[in-house]
Amino acid sequence: MLSIKYIRENLERVQKAVTGKRVEVDLDEILELDKERRNILSQVEELKAKRNRASAAIALKKRQKEDAAADIAAMKELSTQVKELDEKVKTVVETLNDRLLYVPNTMHESVPPGIEDTDNLQIRQWGEPKEFAFTPHDHLDIAEAHYLLDLKRATKMSGSGFPLYTGKGARLERSLINFMLDYHLEHHNYLELFPPFLTTREATQTTGQLPKFAEDMYHIPSDDLFCISTAEVPVTNIHRDEIILESQLPRAYMAYSACFRREAGSYGKDNRGLLRVHQFNKVEMLKFVKPETSYDELESLTKDAEEILQALGLHYRVVALCAGDLSFSAAKCYDLEVWAPGTGRFLEVSSCSNFENFQARRGNIRYRRSSDQKVDFVHTLNGSGVATPRLMAAMLETYQQEDGSVLIPEALQSYMKTDRISTV
Repeated sequence: MLSIKYIRENLERVQKAVTGKRVEVDLDEILELDKERRNILSQVEELKAKRNRASAAIALKKRQKEDAAADIAAMKELSTQVKELDEKVKTVVETLNDRLLYVPNTMHESVPPGIEDTDNLQIRQWGEPKEFAFTPHDHLDIAEAHYLLDLKRATKMSGSGFPLYTGKGARLERSLINFMLDYHLEHHNYLELFPPFLTTREATQTTGQLPKFAEDMYHIPSDDLFCISTAEVPVTNIHRDEIILESQLPRAYMAYSACFRREAGSYGKDNRGLLRVHQFNKVEMLKFVKPETSYDELESLTKDAEEILQALGLHYRVVALCAGDLSFSAAKCYDLEVWAPGTGRFLEVSSCSNFENFQARRGNIRYRRSSDQKVDFVHTLNGSGVATPRLMAAMLETYQQEDGSVLIPEALQSYMKTDRISTV
């Protein structure tokens, strides 16, 4: 959340974010509400000063045995006016705070301009696309040939968009999750968490999914709980309403979770196989850091995610998201996109974002500086390390062989207990 003071003092920058991210929010209304709030508070302070003076006059007259009835009546009238204005300002503040929840985070100056993902800026590539002596199949054909997925039977369970992994497909999914958790634990020293998959309205609001993206979330009305769209939601809230000592920063966490997304606005997009699903698995990395180090930490976080793809021997690229493709809460974001030769395009498997203090303000997550003991908001970062559906798709397509078998990357062989998935 952006503070109203920040919006007042950086209106041009906030408007640039609203326009660039294509968010519909009325900044003029917000500024008018703020003006009304400040005017009412000024009136309240003036009335309270008058009431204090009247109270002092009453006390003096009583000491001097004089009639204070008129002064008492005037003070009661002032108290009534103060109470009415207090109620009025409460309503204005509630409305203002609600409107502020719809204002997007401002963008870092390095974010490239643009409207759609075609305007994203490629930063670097790793590896080379694999060449085949045959026409490569896409992941769904490979998965069906080896009975790694059963999407038809999955629809009996949950409808479309909820994959059922079967046999070696289930083991491969589990192997990917365990490999990524082990890798980040051993190489990057993240503290592993296993968070709840349901979160409260307040927790979901902290990270920015609510209220703006409610239609993309699965909601359980009877308990007012939300199925998480990413482990970012519960883990960011681990320090909500807390003050962390500067000496304890940075804090780095990782967590596996199932993720649930309704994808309400995705109708008509490519839903083949694992490319766009409503439930998927992901290993998430999160950091709580000092403001002055957050962009160095973003680079480090991104490289941590890249190491997973390098260890699996997959060709990928890193792109900086343009303004129009940047999320509501992020100040800057890198996407990691893996080449899927059967599908014939890059598939996004990770987003690594710096939210600066946007989420910290929503969740009241602060730290105490060692130098002067003052309290300030931390910066929060998160990145997928990584999501499995498109990763598996790209991996199956990359390692397919002409005889129909699929090689297992060396990093996964100890988990899979084999070096290949052979034809059925």
